[in-house]
Amino acid sequence: MSLRNDWTKEEIESIYSKPVLELIYQAATVHRQYNDPNEVQVSTLLSIKTGGCPENCSYCPQSIHHNTGLEPERLLSLDEVMTKASIASQNGSTRFCMGAAWRNVKNNKQFDRVIDMVKGVNSLGMEVCCTLGMLTKEQAERLKDAGLHAYNHNLDTSEGHYAEIITTRSYKDRLDTLEHVRETGLNVCSGGIIGLGETKEDRITMLHTLSNLPKHPESVPVNALVAVKGTPLENQERVSVWEMVRMIATARIIMPKSQVRLSAGRQEMSVTEQAFCFMAGASSIFAGEKLLTTPNPDVNQDKMMFELLGLKPMAAFKGQEREACATEFN
Repeated sequence: MSLRNDWTKEEIESIYSKPVLELIYQAATVHRQYNDPNEVQVSTLLSIKTGGCPENCSYCPQSIHHNTGLEPERLLSLDEVMTKASIASQNGSTRFCMGAAWRNVKNNKQFDRVIDMVKGVNSLGMEVCCTLGMLTKEQAERLKDAGLHAYNHNLDTSEGHYAEIITTRSYKDRLDTLEHVRETGLNVCSGGIIGLGETKEDRITMLHTLSNLPKHPESVPVNALVAVKGTPLENQERVSVWEMVRMIATARIIMPKSQVRLSAGRQEMSVTEQAFCFMAGASSIFAGEKLLTTPNPDVNQDKMMFELLGLKPMAAFKGQEREACATEFN
């Protein structure tokens, strides 16, 4: 199978709707053509600025529009971040992602501090990723010059369903930021969330948008909604593992070289359920006890799962110019 950026919604729907075991088999076959199925990228996500976000994303406990009991916190210091990054590296993570609850990046002293964080984590030999909200091309270039490897900016859902979830920004805002990131040569990390009350067609449309970008995102996170009390989506039912498997498998088939990340929602999954996701083409996870503010399996649980399933951590910068050694995940 060759790389394509001209998938039709009908083609994606046909893949997504296959009998689930046939879909897993096809995705596993494609996965083996492009990737080592026993390698998984281990990433750590740290909230460097928690709460107080002016956006009204219906799923997010960090929004000022929702009463979730989360108190806004200051931007972490460089020393705090370096300590967290060092621990993550020692525990086997080769990518370190820093998230700030901002609507967009502002050219101020806080951004200067983030630049220093990027430089510091980069010096550890880790892939550095940030998710800071919307940013300009000039800001993306500054991050790249500091050593940033990738920038995360999720589409969240389809364009048609977007206004049901978020009204403080537009879908075009998201796509514009992805364009700025891509134009600077940074790796793009962009995926979405299922369980937001969207339809099957919304999921297929989001995958269609991602797979038809000028270049496939290097990373595609697939998140299951973690319903948080106090948010508008607090009563949403948890999505089944088979819905996650369908999303992961379809993403793997239509974007075969991307890292498809099994992201939020793992805390509620058994090892058996996660194994199906790896079979379907998931090649990356977030390690550590929290994903920004929501629970995640701890490092020891993941070490046991890796040992049981015969998985190994992927080296940083694999297949790219820069080389760095992965810390042993044992």
